[in-house]
Amino acid sequence: MLTGRIERGRVRTGDEVEIVGSGSGVTARVADIEQSHVRIDEASAGMNVGVLLRGVAADAAARGQVLATPGSIRAHTAFTADIALLPEEQGGADVVSGDRLHFYTGTAVVWGTVTLLHGVDVVRPLHRAEVTVVLEEYVALEEGRSFAFRHHHRAAGSGTVSRLVV
Repeated sequence: MLTGRIERGRVRTGDEVEIVGSGSGVTARVADIEQSHVRIDEASAGMNVGVLLRGVAADAAARGQVLATPGSIRAHTAFTADIALLPEEQGGADVVSGDRLHFYTGTAVVWGTVTLLHGVDVVRPLHRAEVTVVLEEYVALEEGRSFAFRHHHRAAGSGTVSRLVV
């Protein structure tokens, strides 16, 4: 049983879904949906549910992956984003090209390397910048998706995916 929150749309028993994220690409049929240990036929945005997939091994899905209508979202490892750093008192620290940060999007937690754009050498706390990020694992992403990141094991800032790099 896979558990999580429905972010948008709806899912019904019998629907075909795709597991999207690191090491994914598996499609399966929804055999059962549960909410608070009660079987339901349909779940919609905002609901926390468990979904049983027919013919899929228990270890086929991992934390950070998403279930989606086949072909509706893809996994990526690179993107361009606008980031904003927190103040120093809240964990913000200088970010330079080549820094390896921990990125948090949805329930995925992935290491990634940042490259600053437009000739910027360093981004200081309380400042914004446009960056390119290369993740170490595939993550289900789309433009407009927000994320947070940590630097030196401390919350450092947040950002929004502005463009996916194919």
